[in-house]
Amino acid sequence: MNKEELMQIIPHRNSMLLVDEATKTGENTCEGKKYITGNEWFLDGHFPGNPVVPGVILCEMMAQASSVIIAEKSSECIPYFTGLDKVKFRSKVLPGDTFEIKCELTDHKRNFYFAKGKGYVNGKLCVSAEFSFALVDKNLL
Repeated sequence: MNKEELMQIIPHRNSMLLVDEATKTGENTCEGKKYITGNEWFLDGHFPGNPVVPGVILCEMMAQASSVIIAEKSSECIPYFTGLDKVKFRSKVLPGDTFEIKCELTDHKRNFYFAKGKGYVNGKLCVSAEFSFALVDKNLL
């Protein structure tokens, strides 16, 4: 999926759509990419003269990419991030990097979905986390 296709399944727009592409690679797995150009809003103040992608942004990128796994389950719903657990930051992500994402759906209970993700640059693990979503009916918003 490219950005236009991603916008059909998640509500993010403009500067908050943080994934350039995502692909469902199996029933419960996906991969995604974000090309860090150096012009992103989150690099302006983090840190001046030494830009580094903030960890919370890396987690959001993984969550957005993983939404392609539950896309067909959520056509009438919006996925809301409900939790982060076991987050580990191992290496910086910098301008010029391609942040590669691999996620796996691990469980679901009713409208809650649980996943784990890893983010890499040039094959080197930069971040890993477990996260959860709630699917909320668009008509209830």
